[in-house]
Amino acid sequence: MSPVRRQPEKDVDELLLNAQLRDELEPYFDDSLLVVNTQAMPTREENIYLASMLEWERAPVLPICQWFDPELAPPSPESVSHEQLPDRLWELIDRLVEKKIVLLFTEHLSDRELYRLIYRDILPSYEKMLIGRETYLYWQCLDSEDNPDTWLRFYATPEEREGWQSETGEALPPAEQPPYPRQIPRRKP
Repeated sequence: MSPVRRQPEKDVDELLLNAQLRDELEPYFDDSLLVVNTQAMPTREENIYLASMLEWERAPVLPICQWFDPELAPPSPESVSHEQLPDRLWELIDRLVEKKIVLLFTEHLSDRELYRLIYRDILPSYEKMLIGRETYLYWQCLDSEDNPDTWLRFYATPEEREGWQSETGEALPPAEQPPYPRQIPRRKP
């Protein structure tokens, strides 16, 4: 019969891990360590938080296309035929979701426009590559501040539309259904 591990040993292990994580984070110390009240959380939860911060600090910053092995190098938008485009686009979207990259606000873009945006803006974009991350990187394919008309027309809720109008005093565009409805995966199943 194997010995049962007692709780005090687990507490000591967690405290030792906590000290190690804090030592390893010391070179990166800034106000972000003060954001969370670690006095109010159990040591185990604090260790998870500290480990995620350490992973963030050590993660390489690479173009998204280099997150893939082999590097994701789709054909240029101009070289993809109209017939091939839907399949190529969804291959790209699925590959991005594999790396926990989710596209938002895509339904105002045609397939070719979205493919072009992925090819020219997303894949070459430098981002922190977090291997063990549980969270997703959400890529907004529309900047509501740069293009409020499109956002208001296709994506804003009635409350957001009303708030924007009262804040700016400008007339609202009509609310419409986006021209290219898509069911982009939000998370990998």
